[in-house]
Amino acid sequence: MIGPDDTGSAGVEAMQWQRRRRLWDAALDFLVPPRCVGCGRRGADVCQSCSDAIQPLGPAICPRCARPSLEGRICDRCRTQLRALRAVLAAYPFEGVIRAAILAFKYRRCTRLAGFLAPALLEVLRSRPLSVDLIVPVPLSQARRSERGFNQSELLARNLATQLSRPLEAAALVRLRDTPQQTRLPARERRRNVADAFGVADPAVVAGRRILLVDDVCTTGATLEACASALDRAGAQAVWAVVVAREA
Repeated sequence: MIGPDDTGSAGVEAMQWQRRRRLWDAALDFLVPPRCVGCGRRGADVCQSCSDAIQPLGPAICPRCARPSLEGRICDRCRTQLRALRAVLAAYPFEGVIRAAILAFKYRRCTRLAGFLAPALLEVLRSRPLSVDLIVPVPLSQARRSERGFNQSELLARNLATQLSRPLEAAALVRLRDTPQQTRLPARERRRNVADAFGVADPAVVAGRRILLVDDVCTTGATLEACASALDRAGAQAVWAVVVAREA
């Protein structure tokens, strides 16, 4: 079994990029203190007041998809549909300060917000422990990763793998084809958009293993389900997902 940092050249490049980014951020903060993504006040990416105001998802959610559900029961959709993904665990609703932080993290390259967002994943798993063998981030296409400079899911997954002392397999899943961004599509088209869009680089790495997928946001769940299906076809024993936020 590999260790958390044994992720090949892609992982080494990602860590080097993160170090350079931290140095640049420190220099920039000295010259121009950051603004809070919530209220805009200077001094921190998320000020203490905005951080204290964030409310986690309550108990009235489906234990399989994390959507609102009366008294926390399994919702009708999850009761009637068989899926490769056993459950989605989520920390917050995708709104307010959390939404602003995630969007800044992904699209404004505020990568240090990973340090603010990643602990939410650990808290969810503390309240609902899972026995997992591998941590696997949802992959980006090569074009999107090159454009963005990083994979936000991998940054979150790397932090979580370190905290859980579990191996990170950053390259386990690969994009087999580029797909339009899910945010640009109606909900009904998202599942079709990502169908068969993912594959497993080396089935031997995931076969018989219990996998924890990591992503920043779950909207319809189509991307996570497509990833879980690819892992299931490759012989994974079980697949769960954990995300920072869940869109209702």
